[in-house]
Amino acid sequence: MLGMPGKSHSGPLPPLTPAEATLRDDLRRDVEELAGRIGERNVPKYAALAEAADFLEASLARPGHRVARQSFPVAGRRCDNLEVQVTGAGRADEVVVVGGHYDSVLGCPGANDNGTGAAAVLALARAFAGRAAPRTLRLVEFVNEEPGYFQTEEMGSLVYARRCRAKGEKVVAMLSLETIGYYTDAPGSQSYPFPLNLLYPSVGNFIAFVGNVWCADSVREMVGSFRRHTRFPSEGAAPPAFLPGVGWSDHWSFWQCGYPGVMVTDTAPFRYPHYHTEQDTPDQVDYERTARVVAGLERVVAELTGLSPAEGA
Repeated sequence: MLGMPGKSHSGPLPPLTPAEATLRDDLRRDVEELAGRIGERNVPKYAALAEAADFLEASLARPGHRVARQSFPVAGRRCDNLEVQVTGAGRADEVVVVGGHYDSVLGCPGANDNGTGAAAVLALARAFAGRAAPRTLRLVEFVNEEPGYFQTEEMGSLVYARRCRAKGEKVVAMLSLETIGYYTDAPGSQSYPFPLNLLYPSVGNFIAFVGNVWCADSVREMVGSFRRHTRFPSEGAAPPAFLPGVGWSDHWSFWQCGYPGVMVTDTAPFRYPHYHTEQDTPDQVDYERTARVVAGLERVVAELTGLSPAEGA
């Protein structure tokens, strides 16, 4: 659980760069569309779920990507994962997947969970459009992560990961972007399941990279990359998968198929007071700090796919 490379940033954050300021505004716009105008989106609220998929498809296509829908039936409805691919040059058979789910839990508009993750996928799709790296990059908006589809046959990311395995694809890294938008400097604002509370900070101002024991090398690689190139507090953990929260997102699906998966998160229920409530609204998101995180993730993804960090800036 310890032994992460580099050192977490502490102290004041640098001013936003012009690119980060634009990213902040883009993230706000997309979260407000998903969680504000569209609102709660899931199979029981199917019209909104379908509208969200259409919005995401149009947004992914805008920078020039071809968007593929992976459709499958759920309760008599069609549900869709949305994928864009930037095919690699040199090591194209090695695939890096970056995904976030776009559905929300029942009774919740889902701004932080997971409008922030879905909006970050859109931001990365804009950033990497037309920029082939040695490895193939796939950016995916997953459906049906929330209960009552979580860890079932109808969970979108499990459908997707099983397709990858059935096709014999070599997924070398997977990042699940899950509730990445809430940060606070209040003392005692961060909690954990035991024994992580003995090891990690008590202030909820950091982004976390979380895998299981088997994915420890992937966690270390991502944390090291983030810390080398981004001045923002960060923590990494690779504890046993049975601890609460460790497998609570789409990376779990990739574990089931033998692929390494890491969740990138603000730790959701261990920090965010509006988790899975009707108060999870766009005004609760810290867009400035979320933009810093997404800018840092762009550099991580650049390195994972074989680009230099500057090419991911």
